[in-house]
Amino acid sequence: MNKKRILIIDDEEGFCNLVKKNLEQAGEFEVYIATNGDDGIRSARNIRPDLILLDIIMPDMDGTDVASLIKNDKSIKNTPIVFLTAIVREEEASSQPSFTRGYSLLAKTVTVGELIACIKKNV
Repeated sequence: MNKKRILIIDDEEGFCNLVKKNLEQAGEFEVYIATNGDDGIRSARNIRPDLILLDIIMPDMDGTDVASLIKNDKSIKNTPIVFLTAIVREEEASSQPSFTRGYSLLAKTVTVGELIACIKKNV
């Protein structure tokens, strides 16, 4: 079975490592980490992930800008993106669809099972 390549773009390295560990323990995923938007875009071009988990609030470039740059890059524009953030709950985002611009959204309080289900739904 080919493992799905997941790229996490999030400035919180400890959170990234925790998600990486949990996803890789499931045995279905290869997980890569980028801790800022520029590195995330570069990594996406090199890795060609099956899905990107993207934080919204980051110091150098926010997640919506990163998503926009990815969607405007011919080589990676079809990569599914799921916002994974602590700034809003899923119920709040669903009432304001422009906030996530049509992307899936998970709160950082997500369980491993919910995260895996979301990945499988979006790849």
